[in-house]
Amino acid sequence: MALRLAPHFPACSVPIVISDDAEALRQRLHALEAENSRLKASLAIAAEAGDKPFQQIFQQAPAAMAVLRGADLRFEHLNPAYQRLLGLGDVLGRPAREVLAERMPRRFIDLLEEAFRRGRAVRARNFEVPGKPGQQLDFSYQPKFDAEGNVECLFIQEIDIAEQRRVEHAFAQERERYEFLFNTMDEGFCVIEFFDGPHGPLSDYIHIEANPAYAEHAGIRNVVGQKLREMVGEEADSWVERYAHVLHTGQSIRFEQELIATGRHLEISAFRVGPASRKQVAVLFQDITQRKQAEESLRQLNETLEARVRDANEARRVLAGVVDGADALIFIMGFDYRWIAINGSGMREYERVFGTRPQIGESLKEALANQPQHLESVLAPWQRALAGEEFEVVVPLDTEYGTRHYEMHFSRLNDSEGRQIGAYQFVYDITERLQEQQRLHVVEDALRQSQKMEAVGQLTGGIAHDFNNLLTSISGSLELLQMRLGQGRLGDLDRYVSAAQSAARRASSLTHRLLAFSRRQTLDPKPTNVNRLVSGMEELVRRSVGPHITTEVVLAAGLWSSFIDGPQLENALLNLCLNARDAMPQGGRLTIETGNKWIDDYAARGRNVPPGQYVSLCVTDTGTGMSEEVIEHAFEPFFTTKPLGEGTGLGLSMVYGFVRQSGGQVCIYSEVGQGTTMCLYLPRLYDGDEADIEPVEPENGDQPAGRETVMVVDDEPAIRMLVVEVLEGLGYTTVEAGDGPSGLKILQSDARVDLLVTDVGLPGGMNGRQLADLARVERPELKVLFITGYAENSVIGNGHLEPGMRLLTKPFTMQAIANRIHEMIEGDKLG
Repeated sequence: MALRLAPHFPACSVPIVISDDAEALRQRLHALEAENSRLKASLAIAAEAGDKPFQQIFQQAPAAMAVLRGADLRFEHLNPAYQRLLGLGDVLGRPAREVLAERMPRRFIDLLEEAFRRGRAVRARNFEVPGKPGQQLDFSYQPKFDAEGNVECLFIQEIDIAEQRRVEHAFAQERERYEFLFNTMDEGFCVIEFFDGPHGPLSDYIHIEANPAYAEHAGIRNVVGQKLREMVGEEADSWVERYAHVLHTGQSIRFEQELIATGRHLEISAFRVGPASRKQVAVLFQDITQRKQAEESLRQLNETLEARVRDANEARRVLAGVVDGADALIFIMGFDYRWIAINGSGMREYERVFGTRPQIGESLKEALANQPQHLESVLAPWQRALAGEEFEVVVPLDTEYGTRHYEMHFSRLNDSEGRQIGAYQFVYDITERLQEQQRLHVVEDALRQSQKMEAVGQLTGGIAHDFNNLLTSISGSLELLQMRLGQGRLGDLDRYVSAAQSAARRASSLTHRLLAFSRRQTLDPKPTNVNRLVSGMEELVRRSVGPHITTEVVLAAGLWSSFIDGPQLENALLNLCLNARDAMPQGGRLTIETGNKWIDDYAARGRNVPPGQYVSLCVTDTGTGMSEEVIEHAFEPFFTTKPLGEGTGLGLSMVYGFVRQSGGQVCIYSEVGQGTTMCLYLPRLYDGDEADIEPVEPENGDQPAGRETVMVVDDEPAIRMLVVEVLEGLGYTTVEAGDGPSGLKILQSDARVDLLVTDVGLPGGMNGRQLADLARVERPELKVLFITGYAENSVIGNGHLEPGMRLLTKPFTMQAIANRIHEMIEGDKLG
């Protein structure tokens, strides 16, 4: 088997040595030589006919050619190459046997006569020339017939193949050299092959080839034969997604990745091997710290190969034709700002923009001396390029056709030794593309506005429906309560009170869900150990999903902490588990799993989150799964696939809004009939201590109180009345204010205030946070309890409250606020 050097792909400059069939290459070479021989024979016959241009070709051809005529085969034509090959002088008109008797074997001459006599072509390869050791010929004798079918003359072509043998030997040495380079190079290389796995078509791949450096860079020994999902488990999805894109599109990729196994930062490139039907992708690992040295070595090798290509006239002609016909405008310039080369498209566009046609060797500075409005903008990027910088820039130029925008790519121009001798530029007119992008932006904005209004209509309808039901329950219960009190019938009062309280709690839950969906709920994030939170909920989850579902909890060791609102995360986890239960009516398996996830730039774009480190909390079921259409609408408010009356359609929207507001993301992985995985990616907490989940407030039990003074500031009189009445019933002294300015006057006086209870949203130009901050100027140790029904997190510090400050979200029970106030006042006493 022979070896060849694969073409370079854009993502990497490292050559890859792959196997090829040397015999097939030689057969192809021989076929080309035969075709070349027939062409030259035709040229020689045409030369015999007196066509002067073809006579010139015949005379200048590198192959030795001659024409013999008559039964005695006299030399009628022969070119200089033939004379040099056999050392002949003026032999025109002399018989071949007489001329060649002393130079060629008798068998050679017999073949000439036999070809003429029988009218059949004769060909031979590797013919050794007597008296000239090492010289071998390939020759052919081709008879030419007249109109009656008789042999008229004989065309001879002979090729000295000694040089070809030397080239083949040199090629074999080069082949061995590159094979050695592949096996010893520091870059790791492997070939993977996709196959259909349990997660779907082409959802897994196996390593079928790898070089020794792969194990060093990837930190994986004996990788050949190993399957991806057996190696990395859940992380397999991101790798499959990357390389499947390469397989399907044929586009190579390059990205950087830090491998935990080795601690090295690698640059990884991938490209497809052959057609997509082969299902193979090649992956190259490069250690960035040594890349410069390797690139320099490979650059020298590449330049050696390129020099050989440049020496071939035909290859140069083809390359020049491709460049000249390219759509890109190509300009090459020397250090003296004189044009070295310009392709045809560049010539035409330059003349269209600047009004003059550029000339090779002409100075750009001199050509634009009379156009100072263009000179500076054109010269500036060339100065950077000639200084060795490689970059891209978009430049607008004013032309007689209006302003045109050009995307310019500048690169160094090096000689064979790697020294910079100039710079070259690829230019693309992107004016129409920019205009099309602007039109698309207008259309997209209109579409987004339409979708927004549709969502608002759907949301408004859902809210109106649910709140009307809840308000009917509350108002109806209060109406009946008032009626029974007027009638003196006290037996059924508890039932109406319970109905009103139940409807109020459901209304509270609905507002929390809506605020979570809109990412406007007031959160109270703290450093949270997610493993501890899941463990604390495990028994509740098992009871909630029922015995017909097997529940498994997999907690990652060394899990990072997350800065999150613990109770809200508990609600989100329970919501996901209940959804999973509903997707498995006949039973199944529910898995809750935690993990540390590093999301790189590539994966971050797919998940729509900033790259970085995240704590993952995933809930997986073996239920009915979701279609792509359901996944697309799953987070929309009031969207549900459950029967009427069995779901509000706000569960997933609440989970999604809460996680997004917390700086994370929710991802759905599902197939119909194959189950669903819901993954919450929560931002990692990089500093600070872990904290236990905040304990739940006690629901009942009066707390003893002293005679401390509590100030209540709220613009809603009913709320002030209720809170004050509860506090006074517990023995606290109370002070009231309806807005921030009036409350500040009291706080700036000598009146005793031990605790400030204030609404965040207050009228009068001063909100609750501003009131608390101003009060603490005079009273640094003042304790503050914020109460709020809706507020931007930024108003109260995005969850970062100062010591002595707490938060309670409306609506709340009177017992809950009493407990919170008692806890804050009595905390110092216990300490």
